Amino acid sequence: MDLKNMIREVPDFPTKGIGFKDITTLLKDQDALRYTSNRIVQEFRGKNITKVLGIESRGFILGGLLAYELNAGFVPVRKKGKLPAETLSESYQLEYGTDSIEIHRDALSPDDVVLIHDDLLATGGTTNAVLSLVKKVGVSVIYLSFICDLSFIKNEFKENLEVYKPHSLVSY
Repeated sequence: MDLKNMIREVPDFPTKGIGFKDITTLLKDQDALRYTSNRIVQEFRGKNITKVLGIESRGFILGGLLAYELNAGFVPVRKKGKLPAETLSESYQLEYGTDSIEIHRDALSPDDVVLIHDDLLATGGTTNAVLSLVKKVGVSVIYLSFICDLSFIKNEFKENLEVYKPHSLVSY
């Protein structure tokens, strides 16, 4: 299945000059959703994943499916102030400022094997912030999964991720 044709590009969103990769067109197609989920599960089955971390918000959609299929728990990575219990927090740079993400303090333990999932890898800033949170807990076995990789974006944040051999289904 050609997933790239299932992903709509929205020009000039959220700002002029950006071609937003909209996965909702892939998600609404039951065959494409099943295919995408199955392809990611095939990549990570047998790696003893104990927790799947889904990055807010589109990472939640497949993150839950992946956790179910991999017989793992699901941990939401949320924007600051969205989780009700005690959290660990990490700030990261955006092109126009900073943002913060959080996980519950009790979401992970050092012996977990973690799969971090999001819909899109662009600059790598958010993923590096999630990695920092996971490492604060002492987790040492970490995998990365994305539906899309904007491979034309090259920077130090993405270079930091290469040691984890990020898996993505579609590259732009």
